[in-house]
Amino acid sequence: MGKKYFEHVGSFLRPEELIKAREAFAAGKLSGEQLKAVEDKCIKQLVDKQLAAGLEKVTDGEFRRSYWHLDFFWSFGGIEHVQAAEGYRFHGETTRPDSALITGKITGTDHPFVEAYRFLKDYVDKSGGTAEAKYTVPAPAQFYFELIRDEEHVKQLEAVYPDFTDLRKDIKKAYLQVINDLVALGLKTLQVDDCTWGTLVDDRFLTAWGSARGQTAQEVREELAALFLTLNNDVYQNVPDGLQVNTHVCRGNYHSTWASSGGYETVAEELFGKEEVSSYFLEFDNERSGGFEPLAEISDSKIAVLGLITSKEAKLEDKETVISRIKEAARFLPLEQLWLSTQCGFASTEEGNILTEADQWKKLALVKEIIDEVWEK
Repeated sequence: MGKKYFEHVGSFLRPEELIKAREAFAAGKLSGEQLKAVEDKCIKQLVDKQLAAGLEKVTDGEFRRSYWHLDFFWSFGGIEHVQAAEGYRFHGETTRPDSALITGKITGTDHPFVEAYRFLKDYVDKSGGTAEAKYTVPAPAQFYFELIRDEEHVKQLEAVYPDFTDLRKDIKKAYLQVINDLVALGLKTLQVDDCTWGTLVDDRFLTAWGSARGQTAQEVREELAALFLTLNNDVYQNVPDGLQVNTHVCRGNYHSTWASSGGYETVAEELFGKEEVSSYFLEFDNERSGGFEPLAEISDSKIAVLGLITSKEAKLEDKETVISRIKEAARFLPLEQLWLSTQCGFASTEEGNILTEADQWKKLALVKEIIDEVWEK
């Protein structure tokens, strides 16, 4: 079992300067180079703040992205940025309708996230400390899920890849191309963000999906769980030696809203028992995530990072209540296999959650305070 680190899930609220720069770029009033200069500046400032907060693994806050996942997909060969018929429906809101549509064979050469990581790592290394630059990407299963989001997407996918075996092979190859390029620059920790498991715990989604295909909710869950596990492990089992692969499982995080509900028990066997990752960053900030019992499926070589501190609102959690919940989780998984973080990032999309930059740092300070009290004595 490896050492545990004080780290954040990934995304941070975009500073006003960056928001205005992206708006100006979209309006044609700012060049790509000018936007990059603003991004560079804001990322350096963010890294400085993370280091000052004591974070041992730091990110670029996903400041070069509009979405936690789509920008990565758009940068593959064979994928285009399009507008879907509608956005994804969250509780009380609908996302922007941006999507990724396949137009040719998928490739991962010259992916811009590699250069983005180079910039982050160079700056972190120059800080002179021991902090590590980690990087976040969406899961292979999440990529596939986007490619089948509606009938138009499915039709296009089947036209390009009539044989699923060929699609599976190219997704694996494209992901490993990017990952190998990142590792060549010195990447040691890759976090793979994945909402697909969060979807499979929600019977409402499964019932709607199955009704159009003549399947029960359980049949849909079993079929997709096996498929998602296969697509993910195709990649996770073949990364370079020495790379730590963690995953973050989410039920949706868009402007402080959520998309799905349900405990982990229905996917625990596949997710906790069979997915080849080192750590699970898990939502546990409210009743939508269910109980801790499914943690018992996690093997003795893995870590469950409890997302008990919500990133969706400013109100700080009561420290003693959080510690009590950690002790409850320890009934199902030993304390040495547990850790703590926020339940998600603060800005999975550039809209960001409804709290302030000061609020997000208070949340992280609380995480560190609890870690120091529970584990570091």
